[in-house]
Amino acid sequence: MNNFPKSPGIRMAPSLLAADFTRLGEQVAMIEKGGAEVLHLDVMDGHFVPNLSYGVPIIESIREQSNMFFDTHLMIEEPQRYAESFVKAGSDLITFHIEVVNNPLAVVEHIRELGVSVGVSLNPTTPVSAIASIIDVVDLVLIMSIWPGFGGQKFMPEVLPKVAELKKLLGSHQRLEIDGGIGPESIGLAVEAGVDTLVAGTAIFRQPDPVAAMRHLHRLAVDAPGGDN
Repeated sequence: MNNFPKSPGIRMAPSLLAADFTRLGEQVAMIEKGGAEVLHLDVMDGHFVPNLSYGVPIIESIREQSNMFFDTHLMIEEPQRYAESFVKAGSDLITFHIEVVNNPLAVVEHIRELGVSVGVSLNPTTPVSAIASIIDVVDLVLIMSIWPGFGGQKFMPEVLPKVAELKKLLGSHQRLEIDGGIGPESIGLAVEAGVDTLVAGTAIFRQPDPVAAMRHLHRLAVDAPGGDN
């Protein structure tokens, strides 16, 4: 298991969901060689979100060839039931949605016992108060800036006040991540609000040169107000 990247500064987390799955190994190797430290893995069950993506076999196969930190985002109805399978596949962090659990602390404790980092995610209209009972015991909070389920959607700026609210509540050891519609037009807004980890799929993998696109987004983020320039 990789250690969660704890050094300060902005990090890009390319989303595998937008990669070319006919060249999956090649694309993962390319972005890692290009400087990516975190790979975002979106797992969808067709129930909590209206789409299916990939699961344990894909994560197992790319784990064999990558040293990146695997940031696994479970957009599924029973995260506690399936977390262990994803940890065994090679995930370094498991993020679950607050909207699907009745006892979030039990889920956090279960994932922690599996030996990995823990994150919690909030949908666009879910208030910060929903995670009040666990905000001090997670490693990462993920804000959805689109409705989860499909890539390529437009960024929802109405989530930015929630980002700013969370930034004030999190400690220096915790990361604040955003996912959805992140590209050249939105990345500066997210960083200025307080985000330090940025998930981008289409804006990286669907570009002619994914590594150049990733580096360009990172530079825009670093140069934004609140970035580490």
